[in-house]
Formats: sequence, C-alpha cells, structure tokens
Amino acid sequence: MVCFSVFRLEKMGALEVSKVVKSRQAWRMISCIWLHAGVFHILANMLSLLFIGIRLEQEFGFVRIGMLYLIAGFGGSILSSLFIQTGISVGASGALFGFLGSMLSELITNWTIYSNKFAALLTLVLVIVINLAMGILPHVDNFAHIGGFISGFLLGFVFLIRPQFGYVSQKKVPPGYIAPSRKPKHKTYQYVLWVCSLILLIAGFAIGLVLLLRGVNLNEHCSWCHYMSCIPTPLWSCKNRQVYCQSTEFGKSLNLTCISNGKSEIYPLTEENTSQVQQLCSKLCG
Repeated sequence: MVCFSVFRLEKMGALEVSKVVKSRQAWRMISCIWLHAGVFHILANMLSLLFIGIRLEQEFGFVRIGMLYLIAGFGGSILSSLFIQTGISVGASGALFGFLGSMLSELITNWTIYSNKFAALLTLVLVIVINLAMGILPHVDNFAHIGGFISGFLLGFVFLIRPQFGYVSQKKVPPGYIAPSRKPKHKTYQYVLWVCSLILLIAGFAIGLVLLLRGVNLNEHCSWCHYMSCIPTPLWSCKNRQVYCQSTEFGKSLNLTCISNGKSEIYPLTEENTSQVQQLCSKLCG
C-alpha cells in the first residue's frame, strides 16, 4: 500500500483517517484496496496476485480465498489508520501480504502433508522478510503490510485447514471396501490453532476499531514504531514534504491557495475545515 496525498483518489474512496473517524466513512477501509497510485503500482500488485493468489484459489476455492483477501485487506487498513493519520493510502498490498501470512500458517497447520517441510518453510520466510523489508522505503505504508500479514496469518489457521495425511473420507470409499484405518479428519493441534486464531482475530479487530473510532494515534504510545514503516538514510528522508498555503475567509467560505503550484480551492467554512487547514493544504499541493 502506498501513502501519499492525491485529491482525486480521496473522492474515489482512498483511505483517509479523518474521513473514517469524524465522518464515519468506514467503507474507505475496504474501497482503498481497489485503488492504486499509478500504472506501476497496479502492475506490481497484479503480478503478486498472479503468483500467489491463483495458487491459493486453485487449492482452496474462490470463496475462502476471496474472504481471506477482503478481511486481510481490512486488517491492514486498521493498523495503517492507527499509525499513519496524515495523507491518504491506497493499494492492495495489505491483502496480498495477507496471502503471504496465510501461506505460512497453512504450512504450519498442515505440516504432516508436506514432504520438503523445512525447505518450504525457509523459502517462504525468506520471501516474507524481503517483502517486509521493502516497506522501510519512503511513501510505502508498511503498517498496512504488517496488519495484512498478521490478519492473513491468523486467517490461514481458520480458512486453510486440511485433513491430516492418511485420512480417508467414508463418502469416497467404494461400496463393499473396508478402509484400512479410520484416522480423524484433523489433529488436535489443528483444532486448537483454529480456535485460538479466531479468538485473537476477533479481539484484535474489535480493539483496533474501538481505538480508531476514538481517534487514538498509536505513535503517541510507541516512540519507535514509525521506523517500522520508514527508516531514514542518507539516500532518502522519511519526513513529509512541508507545504504552505495562503488562506482567506469570504463569509462562509474558506479560500486556500497553494504557494508552490498556485492552485486555489474554495471550501465551505466549517469548524472541521478550520481545524484541518494543513491537511486541506496538503491535498491542494499534492
């Protein structure tokens, strides 16, 4: 997911925390998944979807993978909104990281059916680490990636559980044939992981939504967490570019003019607009 300021995308349903909290436009936390910041952004996400999503859909079906995609994307939006509360965010990266998280939990919960277990685990962990490391670049919303990954990891234990090796469904046994053994469909640890993951997922979403709707900014409670989304280096800066606007009040209207590009916009003069002049200025200069 990419975090930046574009006025048109905001109107189309990009994730903007002030709209979610103050205007109660919670639908933006889902609609932002289908918006992208340019051709390169959408092509990168589509390639990831082709390599990861098709394989999962072929094995587990459209319904389960579709639900996993939406819920993981929603989880990414929640964590992003709790840490990044200026600018807007768009992109399907949170949902795609949900697929990576679900692949890891699927490997764990279905451990008995894999042959090259440790090779598959190391390969998957390496891919996840590399993709998360890319999130430290500026203008990349790594909190959406992390939130989507955690949501997908928990959802994998719920949606992607398989029968254990050696289980034979009695419905598929030919008439008159006696199955050599009747193993239970799932192991005990699979049921334990299923229950614990579902509880953690529901609790996490509930707590996150309550904090978000109360306007909580988790950066105020975690002084180092911002480094999870961007690490400053000599090659780039993580600070947002400061923008300046000239504001003039005309009756019940507020006229803003961006100093850098000369663009002007008239907004209705409300209490909300007067308290968010800098945010409106950022959109105008974006």
